[in-house]
Amino acid sequence: MITEELRRSQGTDFYLMDELLTDEERAVRDKVRRFCDEELIPVANEYWERGEFPFDLVPKVAGLGIAGGTIRGYGCPGLSPVAEGLIGMEMARGDGSFNTFFGVHSGLAMQSIALLGSEEQKEKWLPVMARMEKIGAFGLTEPNHGSDVVMLETSARRDGDEYVLNGEKRWIGNASFADVVIIWARDEEGEVGGFLVEKGAPGYTAEVMKGKISKRAVWQAEIKLENVRVPAENRLAKANSFKDTAKVLTATRYGVAWEAIGHAIAAYEAALAYAQQRSQFFKPLVNYQLIQSKLAGMLAEITSMQLLCYRLSQLAAEGKMTPGMASLAKMNNARKARKVVAEARDMLGGNGILLDYHVARHFADMEAVYTYEGTDTVQSLIVGREITGVQAFSQR
Repeated sequence: MITEELRRSQGTDFYLMDELLTDEERAVRDKVRRFCDEELIPVANEYWERGEFPFDLVPKVAGLGIAGGTIRGYGCPGLSPVAEGLIGMEMARGDGSFNTFFGVHSGLAMQSIALLGSEEQKEKWLPVMARMEKIGAFGLTEPNHGSDVVMLETSARRDGDEYVLNGEKRWIGNASFADVVIIWARDEEGEVGGFLVEKGAPGYTAEVMKGKISKRAVWQAEIKLENVRVPAENRLAKANSFKDTAKVLTATRYGVAWEAIGHAIAAYEAALAYAQQRSQFFKPLVNYQLIQSKLAGMLAEITSMQLLCYRLSQLAAEGKMTPGMASLAKMNNARKARKVVAEARDMLGGNGILLDYHVARHFADMEAVYTYEGTDTVQSLIVGREITGVQAFSQR
C-alpha cells in the first residue's frame, strides 16, 4: 500500500541545482510543492480514475498567486522563466491532469493575450485570469489536422462589426467550462487570427472527450462553432498570421519540457521508495545490482533533463531562445521521461499498474506529454530545420 514516504517528496536534485536558483525561485517552487503534497496528490488518483476534474482545488491554486507566470503587470506575478518552469515541474510531479489545466490557462491562454492582445484586451482579461476568477482555453488543434496546425480550416468571416466563426476543434483543454476560449481561425484574406470567444456565445458547443487512457482528469473537449458571432474588438490585435500563433507555441513549449521532468521525478522517487521497502528473495530490492543500475540510469536522465531546462529558461529570459531550442528540449525530455516512467513501472512489478502507487498514473500521462504540443517527430523536424536550413515538412 502507498506510504507517506511514497507520497511526500523532498525533490530530486543530484547536481545541487537548488544552489543555482534565486530565493524567489526557491520560494515559488516550495509553495507549489506544498500545495501538491498536501492538496493535490492525496486526491489525484480518485479524480483520475473517475475522469473528473477537481474544481474545488482551483481557488486553492489561485491563492498561490502564480497564474500568468512570466507576464509582468496586469496583476500577474512576473516570474522568471526558471520559476515558471519549476511550477510546471512540481505541478506535474503532483498530477499531470491538473498541470495541463493550469498550463492551458496560465500559459497558452494568458500568454496569447499578453503577447498578441491590445492594451484593452490585456486590461480586460489578464487581471481576472491572474486571480483565476476567469478561466481560459486555447483552441488551435482540429480533428483533421493534428500536428499540421498550419492548415486549419476554421473560418472567420467579417460581417460588419463582427466576425462569424465556423469550424471544429479537438483536444481543447478547459473548453467545456472556460470563460474565454481563444479560437484560431483563418480570415477571408487567408491569414490566421486569434478570436476571444466568451462563455455563452450562441453557436458554440463543447463536448468533453471520453475514453482517454491518459490525463483522464483534465477535461479536453471537441468544439463545434456554428455561426458564432464575435465582436471585431475580440480579435487579438497582433495576431495576423500563423507566425504570430507560433510565438505563443514557442513561448510555452519549454514548459512541456519542464513538465516531463516532473513526471519522471515522481516515478523515480516512488520506485526508489518502493525498492527500499519491498523485500524479494530475503532482502530489500535496493540490495540488488540490477535495481541499483536502473535507479542510476533513471537519475542520470532526470539530471540531464533538469540542466537542459535550466539553461533553456536562462536563454528564454535573455530573449535568445529559438523555436529549435524549445523543440529540442521538448523532444529530448519527453523521450527520456517516457523511458524513466517505464522503468519505474517495471520495477514495481504488478504493483506498477495500481493507482495506489502513483507510478501507473504518471506512466499513462507521459503518453500524452510525448504527443501533445507537437509530436516527437514534429519536434525533431523543427530542430532539423534550424540545423540545416531546409524545411522537411510537406510543402504544397
